[in-house]
Amino acid sequence: MDITAINRNVEPLVATAPVAPVEHAAETRDIVQAVKALNATEMFGQDNELVFQMDRQARRMVIQVIDSKTKEVLTQVPPAYVLRLSEDLKNSGESFPRGVQETPG
Repeated sequence: MDITAINRNVEPLVATAPVAPVEHAAETRDIVQAVKALNATEMFGQDNELVFQMDRQARRMVIQVIDSKTKEVLTQVPPAYVLRLSEDLKNSGESFPRGVQETPG
């Protein structure tokens, strides 16, 4: 039985993984190395560390200083309330007050 004639016009499916631009990968690597260097200096305290993290709800990067023993967030930029305010404004359909602009995520 010859099945090669079936669906000749259909191209084969090829799964390709998304490729990050080389510049982006190099930039990310540089940031990771810089954060590791800062944490090694104990600039934020002996038991504290600097962390870059994605806030999943707001879909924005946040910078945190975390107590490495208790995992408590000591400081965060932007603060959690600012992320929630931004999200609430987006969901309500209201625009930002004059002179205040949302930064692209």
